[in-house]
Amino acid sequence: MELSPTHHTVTVNGLKIHYVEIGKGPPVVLLHGFPETWYAWRHQLPILAKHYRVIAPDLRGYGETQKPSSGYDKKTMARDILGLMHSLGIERAAVIGHDRGARVALRLAKDFPEAVSRFAALDNIPTRTIFERMNTEVARTHWFFLFNAVQDLPEALITGREEMWLRHILSSWCHNPELLTEREIGVYVRAYSRPGALRGAFEDYRAAMTDVMQDRCDEGSLLDMPTLVLWGEDFAAGGKLWDFREVWSHYSNSLEFLSLPECGHLPHEERPDLVNQALLTFLAPWKG
Repeated sequence: MELSPTHHTVTVNGLKIHYVEIGKGPPVVLLHGFPETWYAWRHQLPILAKHYRVIAPDLRGYGETQKPSSGYDKKTMARDILGLMHSLGIERAAVIGHDRGARVALRLAKDFPEAVSRFAALDNIPTRTIFERMNTEVARTHWFFLFNAVQDLPEALITGREEMWLRHILSSWCHNPELLTEREIGVYVRAYSRPGALRGAFEDYRAAMTDVMQDRCDEGSLLDMPTLVLWGEDFAAGGKLWDFREVWSHYSNSLEFLSLPECGHLPHEERPDLVNQALLTFLAPWKG
């Protein structure tokens, strides 16, 4: 019988965090992106749980985790995850992040390298690179970075229209725009219709300039732990625009790369079989 993840809450770093847990073995932490929640990892959780203890939280401001008015800079969000790990008796884990979650994971790996054994970034270009290389094409394809950061307006425009907004984002970011089922979209609609949910997610983007300043402070310090960079080839703001190999060479000394054809910005949802195999291969040396 296939195991199901169990739901929990814990208060760390002054934040009430919701997370799911499944499996036993060396710990693996999964950090979701925007506009998602822990549910984004539903295809990975049962597979990785056959070999690992897997923890998938809702990030600060997302899902069922608390949505405070501040603390969305990545140093603070990384301390959220470190506090969650310590509350679970975990001193060191493999950390896998997608999109916003990869930004938190990168900061965690830089600030607390002793806590991260291996790091995987799924379809992510670090914030510092995006803003340092901002031009017309980057601004056009990364319009959501700019729109989401406007104070108050996104919430005013989207409240009551969460389904329309999410359908546009999720369908346009997938290679197959009809990939997600009504039920799957409904999970995200319910999550982002909760009080404060939109503001929490947008505050994540409003912290961008603070994130860039934090990253510039140690830009010459590269990660030494094994790092997997995986992306979809068909995302306009990802594989079609950026040279992931060149970009990530400025962040890590120990890199593996994998690009997925017929895949957009959500590889873990679009090509789960390929992503699961890649993650199992990458995680194999991690024995806890």
